[in-house]
Amino acid sequence: MSVILSKTHETEKVTIASAYASALLAAMRENPMIVDLEADLGRSLLGGLYVEMRDSLPKQFVDCGIQEANMMSVAAGLSAMGRTAFIHTFASFAARRIADQVFISGCYSGANVRIIGSDPGITAQFNGGTHMPFEDISVYRAFPGMTILDPCDSVMTANLTSQLTKTKGMYYIRMFRKNAVKIYEEGSDFVIGKANVLRAGNDVTLIASGAVMVAEALKAAELLQASGVSARVLDMFTIKPLDAEAVLCAARETGAIVTAENHNVINGLGSAVADVLATKGYAPLEKIGVQDQFGEVGPLDYLKERFALRAEDIAQAALRAIARK
Repeated sequence: MSVILSKTHETEKVTIASAYASALLAAMRENPMIVDLEADLGRSLLGGLYVEMRDSLPKQFVDCGIQEANMMSVAAGLSAMGRTAFIHTFASFAARRIADQVFISGCYSGANVRIIGSDPGITAQFNGGTHMPFEDISVYRAFPGMTILDPCDSVMTANLTSQLTKTKGMYYIRMFRKNAVKIYEEGSDFVIGKANVLRAGNDVTLIASGAVMVAEALKAAELLQASGVSARVLDMFTIKPLDAEAVLCAARETGAIVTAENHNVINGLGSAVADVLATKGYAPLEKIGVQDQFGEVGPLDYLKERFALRAEDIAQAALRAIARK
């Protein structure tokens, strides 16, 4: 298994949502035990494939309506009957609204369900603070048996979706629906639980996840290089279980770490990295993320600036971490 890094980092022509929908539909056609459940948001994620999936695979597609908790309970029941269930709603609902059903009917019961939380963090944009989840990773990090994935582009999303049609267990996947920056080339294969090194570096390590922050971390590395700082960049697309080995290697070899996440800095990627550093190694750590605030309405570029999630913010944090060595 290996990944092929993109050299251009241009905006992808394929949206992450369409890559997901195509991979899931292909798997459903091959395996009638795979089912998709929606909470009246199928068109928002599946796009043009929504009608095709609904009409061509009626026994594998269920629109539960606007009742997300019930959707999770139905998915758990289908899992008990041997199905592999994919369920989708906005990440704000996928974490807060259905948490009890996920805990009891999902994780506690050993169910086989993939929870797709779309529009995570600031990518909710004009839906504003009520629909802008900065806490979804935090919620599910505390659930035993839950795997948390934060893919950064369409290539990774399609590959992980295909993998998840063949595995067992409880998964939460954060999913940016629109066109992301291209990080990987077609043909890449990803190992869940293992970080990818996107850029070598000796002075500081930038550990990022997701469609917004991985791209910003790569930009930050370019900014730092211009000032003579060598920054390693890791794509930590698996938040749980975290790749502790990659974190400890970064601590030993670069001596300073910055985490970058489209999430609250409390109990997200930064906290997961801090847990490793506090118990198994040490390096000064700076966290880039939302500073325990609620979201607000705005376009993505404005929100990145508003919550200090830009490449410039990551670069400044890297300099602070280096100064603390």
